Amino acid sequence: MVKNIFICLIFLCLFISSEASAKEIIVLTVNGVINPPHAEYTVKGIHKAHEKNAEAVIIQLDTPGGLDTSMRIIIKEILNSQVPVIVYVSPKGARAASAGAFITLASHIAAMAPGTNIGAAHPVAIGEKMDKTMVEKITNDAVAYIKSIARQKGRNIEWAEQAVIKSISSTETEALKLGVIDLIADDLNSLIKNVNGMKVKTVRGEVILNTKSANINRIEMNFRERLLNFISDPNIAYILLMIGIYGIIFELSNPGAILPGVIGAISLILAFYSLQTLPINYAAGGLILLGVILFILELKFPSHGVLTLGGIICFILGSIMLFDTANPLFKLSLSVIIPVSIITALFFGVLLRLAYKAHKRKPITGVEGLIGLRGIAKTDIDKRYGMVMVHGELWQAISDDAIKKDEEIIVEEVRGLTLKVRKAY
Repeated sequence: MVKNIFICLIFLCLFISSEASAKEIIVLTVNGVINPPHAEYTVKGIHKAHEKNAEAVIIQLDTPGGLDTSMRIIIKEILNSQVPVIVYVSPKGARAASAGAFITLASHIAAMAPGTNIGAAHPVAIGEKMDKTMVEKITNDAVAYIKSIARQKGRNIEWAEQAVIKSISSTETEALKLGVIDLIADDLNSLIKNVNGMKVKTVRGEVILNTKSANINRIEMNFRERLLNFISDPNIAYILLMIGIYGIIFELSNPGAILPGVIGAISLILAFYSLQTLPINYAAGGLILLGVILFILELKFPSHGVLTLGGIICFILGSIMLFDTANPLFKLSLSVIIPVSIITALFFGVLLRLAYKAHKRKPITGVEGLIGLRGIAKTDIDKRYGMVMVHGELWQAISDDAIKKDEEIIVEEVRGLTLKVRKAY
């Protein structure tokens, strides 16, 4: 009996030891435009793999492209990683276009799922108008960069060059045949199985992957990274900017409301974070600002809608021109511009109507509030003297016409502490 227990304890210790020694495979998911939040998330994931001495890092990639700076941050981290990095273009129907093609080529092992494609890596100007010479410089720089990556990783250099110059794109089968990628895998489990035993060269030397018994550890974006990634969308940045403008204007027109001002300030700060990474056309920003100024002027100096119409035109033109780039990834959608413009017009239209009503409303306090009120003559009233009761108060009064005591009067004018009245008919 004791012998059996002892044997069980030995096997249990061996099992625990085996589990403890099993390495991890860190799995990251990059889905969408390559931007600063995605770069930060990827870098942190690779650093986590170093800390845990992971067997490998798998980046599940599906992207239409993105910012050059963010792409280079990710590539630099991959090229200098001591842990093998596998880029897996998945799921089915995904793509590694533009910046995604660069990242895939930079990986230690490049894999694609069936029904995916890679390529179309020609650089697109962001945030500035470029002449032919500048376009050539940027294109040549991108060509040199992708050729250097392809050469270092032993991939098809000619294909990489054409992906930039002619924006060619290939399916997964074409990419495998051309030596752009290393393998095709139906899913993540197949990928892990297929890379087991493969040799890769990292900065620490040649590494043989042992993924057979490795544990999968999926690391998702944290709340902060998801939030920053969400607001980095040009359409979201634009909406936040508008909410910020609405909130601040409402707070200025209604001091003490507090909540609109707080929401507006938070929205503006988030919008400014997004706009710093996006190609802003400052002339368009000026048009939007002019539109807002025209709306405010309409509230102060009613022009029967002329200023409001001008504000709407400036607002729409500025919105269309706001992001100065030919890259469709960073353009505003008309399905966002039109509703926001309509809401803006309605917002200021309501404020204009309320301001107009307030301007036309008869004063109910102060001496101005006495004009038009009815009262009773408490004495006979002539051009020199009289007394009236108005709004429960006794006032001195004068009148161009003689008024008898106890007759009803109407206040026409206030002269200091004397009311000019007339007989009510």
